[in-house]
Amino acid sequence: MTEGNFVDYVKLYVSSGNGGKGSIHLHREKYITKGGPDGGDGGRGGHVILRGNSQLWTLYTFKFKKHFSAGHGGDGSKNRSSGAQGEDIYIDIPMGTVVRSTETNEILFEITEDNQEVIIQEGGLGGRGNWHFKSSTRQTPRYAQPGIEGKTFQITLELKVLADVGLVGFPNAGKSTLLAALTSAKPKIADYEFTTLKPNLGIVEYRDFQSFVMADIPGIIEGAAEGKGLGHYFLRHIERNSILLFVIPADTKNLKKEFDILQKELIKYNPELLDKQFMVVLSKADLLDDELKEEYAKEMKTLFKEIPHLIISSATQYHLMELKDALWKLLNT
Repeated sequence: MTEGNFVDYVKLYVSSGNGGKGSIHLHREKYITKGGPDGGDGGRGGHVILRGNSQLWTLYTFKFKKHFSAGHGGDGSKNRSSGAQGEDIYIDIPMGTVVRSTETNEILFEITEDNQEVIIQEGGLGGRGNWHFKSSTRQTPRYAQPGIEGKTFQITLELKVLADVGLVGFPNAGKSTLLAALTSAKPKIADYEFTTLKPNLGIVEYRDFQSFVMADIPGIIEGAAEGKGLGHYFLRHIERNSILLFVIPADTKNLKKEFDILQKELIKYNPELLDKQFMVVLSKADLLDDELKEEYAKEMKTLFKEIPHLIISSATQYHLMELKDALWKLLNT
């Protein structure tokens, strides 16, 4: 999935349908000259319904269409016949989508299950026909209720990426290169920071035709939890990953410090993120000779005693199969 096709934040205008008008009708039939009122009720306006769809991975479908309107209810008619209900409109969105009120920024709900349906805006009620207003003192009411108008509501959709493995690291740590090496995804790769501004998703093919989904999350910087460097925009995508894979480049000045900063930013943003399983890899091993690899291996063994860790190179495919094995084992623990 290319970056241009990954849309994770949109604002939509949704309008429910108007309720139909109640009917003003007096019953007329052969030999019955004064049959009394029999005007039917108006139909309900259509609802606007959001529905989870497991086949969608992005909000790209809303890039060009942002206005959605449900159908209006039909008017009532004679013989107490009610008008037709307005057609509901269903808006399919990916699982992992947070729905907010644009006006208040309040979180209304989250769509987390396939085919989960939530009415975001109810249609207007139909008006009552004139037969409802008949009484002993008012036997031929010549009025009925108009239908209640539908409402227009602006909502904001925020997608939190759903993936099995999320790549976490500083800008230019080699996350996009790793994703490209393990999957058929073609993320933008360049030798400068913040090459990736939106998540990229790829499917990692494993043994026996099995697979799992990997997400390249845009780079985190120190202070991201306070919003520095679009921190909140990036960090929210990490919440929906089963496993976090910390990627630290071999040319780092301080392996422990870099890992600690990444971990600290995650804790500050959402302490529950550390409840996830995670693994650490030292990328760009092609920059190291055998002696340096051994030194890094010893250092990682000391630093990450209980944490799975590995030294890899996306450029030379060094230890990439071992990485797949380790991730698969974590996913199935």
